[in-house]
Amino acid sequence: MKDIETRSDIDKLMVEFYNRAFGDDLLGHIFRDVARLDLETHLPIIGDFWESLLRGRSVYSRHGRNPLQIHGELNAKAPLEAKHFRRWLQIFNATVDESFQGERASFAKTRAHAIANRMLNYVSSVPDLHPLSA
Repeated sequence: MKDIETRSDIDKLMVEFYNRAFGDDLLGHIFRDVARLDLETHLPIIGDFWESLLRGRSVYSRHGRNPLQIHGELNAKAPLEAKHFRRWLQIFNATVDESFQGERASFAKTRAHAIANRMLNYVSSVPDLHPLSA
């Protein structure tokens, strides 16, 4: 297997991840019914987010979005809990592991863990007493 090297690799990862997340028993309704994600619109934006992180290209900033604020608004509609972020990480990590290996693939999983913890802390406004890795 190869590492995550190109934007095409990132797009492939995001398509597969969101296909799984949309169909997941725990997360699917959040993506479909609460966030009402339109993947045609969302995939290029989230691809820019991950391209900024993994390839050091400042392409996400052009969207003028704050992921913490977006998830805070989502949390107001339906509480996001540690179990949701744990499941998000499980799906994300499995999706990465099935298609990629290498430095960027490992970094993507490390960043996803940090992002999930930060989002959980933000939406709960409580110190993370139960890390997601537990």
